[in-house]
Amino acid sequence: MVVHYALRRHDAPRIATSATAQHLPAPDFTLPQLDGHDLRLSSYRGKVVLLDFWATWCDPCREEIPHLVELQQKYASSGLQVIGISMDDSPDPVRPFSQQFHMNYPVVMGTAQTGALYGGILGLPITFLITRDGRIYAKHIGATSAEVFEKEIKTLLQNP
Repeated sequence: MVVHYALRRHDAPRIATSATAQHLPAPDFTLPQLDGHDLRLSSYRGKVVLLDFWATWCDPCREEIPHLVELQQKYASSGLQVIGISMDDSPDPVRPFSQQFHMNYPVVMGTAQTGALYGGILGLPITFLITRDGRIYAKHIGATSAEVFEKEIKTLLQNP
């Protein structure tokens, strides 16, 4: 099955959906990391998770990733875990990309099924903030500023 992604322009409006106001549970998944080990989302319960769907060919993703690296570095000790879900067709371009961008968080290879669990990934990037108890707090479609992420992360980190 071929999946096509419509890119959102960098200047497109940023959207944080209020549909997540119900704070539905984040669907669990197990996906392979670049090192070959499996990552299971539910193993990060107790942490605030920033779950980022992205791809190496996505320009807004390339702009966001350095900010995600900074957020991971700044808030990891407080309980933040960034997880990147690459929607590239294979890990071949993702490995050198992750090294070039000094990605200091786990990167897994996503699938159409994983995207479907999260309501479909029709554009990139799409980022979910997940509470310590595994519920979706916010969904951001398109490029989102580091300040918006940081504000939400600080709010979630304050809740035990």
